[in-house]
Amino acid sequence: MNAAAANFSLALSQLPLFLGQHVLLALSSLGLGLAISLPLAIAAARIGWLRGPALATASVIQTIPGLALLALFYPILLALSAFTMQTFGVGFRALGFLPALLALTLYAMLPILRNTVIAIEGIDATTLQAARAVGMTPTQSLLRVELPLAAPVIMAGIRTAAVWVIGTATLSTPVGQTSLGNYIFTGLQTENWIFVLFGCGAAAALALAVDRALGLAESGFSRRSPRRLIGAAAAMAVILAAGLPTPRQQGRASIVVGTKNFEEQYILGALLEQRLRAAGLPTTRRDGLGSSILFHALAANDVDVYVDYAGTIWTNQMHRTDQPGREAMLAEMTAWLKQRHGITLLARLGFENAYTLAMRPDSASRLGVTTLTDLARVASGLSIGGDYEFFGRPDWAATAGTYGLHFARMRQYQSNFLYKAVRDGDVDVISAFSSDGRIAQYGLRLLADPLSALPPYDAVILLSPRLADAPELRAALAALRGAISLETMQHANLMVDQEHDKASPEAAATWLNDQLR
Repeated sequence: MNAAAANFSLALSQLPLFLGQHVLLALSSLGLGLAISLPLAIAAARIGWLRGPALATASVIQTIPGLALLALFYPILLALSAFTMQTFGVGFRALGFLPALLALTLYAMLPILRNTVIAIEGIDATTLQAARAVGMTPTQSLLRVELPLAAPVIMAGIRTAAVWVIGTATLSTPVGQTSLGNYIFTGLQTENWIFVLFGCGAAAALALAVDRALGLAESGFSRRSPRRLIGAAAAMAVILAAGLPTPRQQGRASIVVGTKNFEEQYILGALLEQRLRAAGLPTTRRDGLGSSILFHALAANDVDVYVDYAGTIWTNQMHRTDQPGREAMLAEMTAWLKQRHGITLLARLGFENAYTLAMRPDSASRLGVTTLTDLARVASGLSIGGDYEFFGRPDWAATAGTYGLHFARMRQYQSNFLYKAVRDGDVDVISAFSSDGRIAQYGLRLLADPLSALPPYDAVILLSPRLADAPELRAALAALRGAISLETMQHANLMVDQEHDKASPEAAATWLNDQLR
C-alpha cells in the first residue's frame, strides 16, 4: 500500500470518532444557541430598547475570530473551575467540549436572533389586530399567529447559523475538542494533504446535509406540510445518530495524552499512546494544543501525560532566563513543577529539541555567518521567520538582547512552512528545532550559540497530578527513559517531513517503538 492509500485508509478509520464528536458539538451548540436566541429575539421584538443592545452584542461577537474566541474561553473556564473547587470542592474540565460549546453557541446566536426579530416585526399589523379582535391573549397570538408566520424566516436564520457553526467547529481542535478539524490541523502540520482534503470535504458534506434537512423543515413550515416536517425530523435524527458514542467510545478513557501543534509532538503523542495501549491502558488524544494551554491543562488534570521541553518550561512557565547549567536547571525545574503544580517530571527521553537559528549554507557562507555573534553584524539587512510563538517567547527576547539581534523584517509561519520559506528565499534566517529532520533534508546550517543564551531543551515526559503515582503508567513508559537519541528522533521526523512517500505520525511512532525493542 503506497503512502497516499495508507493515509486515506487511516483517515477513513478515524471518521466515526471525528465525525461523531463534530456532530455532537455542532448540534449541541446550535440547540443551545436556539434556546437562548429565540426567547431573546421575541423579547427584543416586544421591548423596543432591548433590540439594539441585543443585536449589537451578537454582531460584535461575530467580529471576534473563531479561533480566538475558542481559545479565550479556556483560561476563563480554568479560573472558574479553580474558584468552584476552592469554594465548593467541585471543579470541572475546562478543556475540550465545554469551551468549544460556549464559543460556538455565541456564534450561532446572531443569525437566529436577527432573523427572528425581523420576521416578527415584519408581520402585517392587520393580522395582529385580527388576532386580538377574536380574543387571543398576547401569548396565544405569539404561538398561534406570529411564530407560524415567522417560521420560514426564522428557519433561514437557523440554516445560516448551522452552516457557520459546523464550519467554525473545525477550529475547536486547539482547545482539545475532537472534531473534523483534527484532520485539518494534523494535515497542515505534517503536510498530509489527503487529511486536509478529507477533513474539509467531510465538514462541507456535513454542513450540506444539515442545511438540506433544515431546508426541508423550512419548506414544511412554508407549505404547512406535515410530510416535509416529518422528513426533516427523520433526516436530523439520522445526522444526530452520528454524534452518539459507539460502544468503543463510551466511558472516558482513563489516560489523556496531549500534544502540541507540530509534527514531532504528534509522533511522540502516538508513541506514548502505543506504549500505554500495549500495557492494556485505555487512552485518548488531545492533539494540537498551544504550549501554555497544554501545560495548564496538565496541571488541571485535563491532560494526563505529554512530552515537553526543558527550555520551554524554564522560560515560558518559570520565567527564568539565567543559565545554571543543564543538571542544576533540571533539578530546580523538577522541584518547581512538583511543588507549584503537582506535576511530575518522569523522565528525559534522551534527545534535545533545541530552538536555534538556521540559514541556507550559501547565504551563510556569502555573509560569513557561522554563529549568532556573526549574525548580529548583518542582521539589520536580513529578514527572519519564526513559528507562531517564537517571537513572543522570553528565550528569544533574552537571545536577541544578548547578541543585539535586530532584523529588518520579522515574519511568522506555521512551523512546517518555515523551512520552505528559508529554502525558497522568502526569509534569510529561521527559528529551527535541532531535532527536525528537515534541517538535513534542506541542508541548512545551524548557527552556534557561543554565549549560551538559549537554555537546554531536553525532551521530558510530564505526568499530571492525578496520575503522578500510577504504577501502571510509570511502568508502561519506563523503557522510554534516555532511549531516543537525537539522530533517531531526526530520522523519525524526516519520515513525516519528506515530500514523497511521507509516513504518518503513527507510522513514525511505530518505527520508533521498533528501535527501542
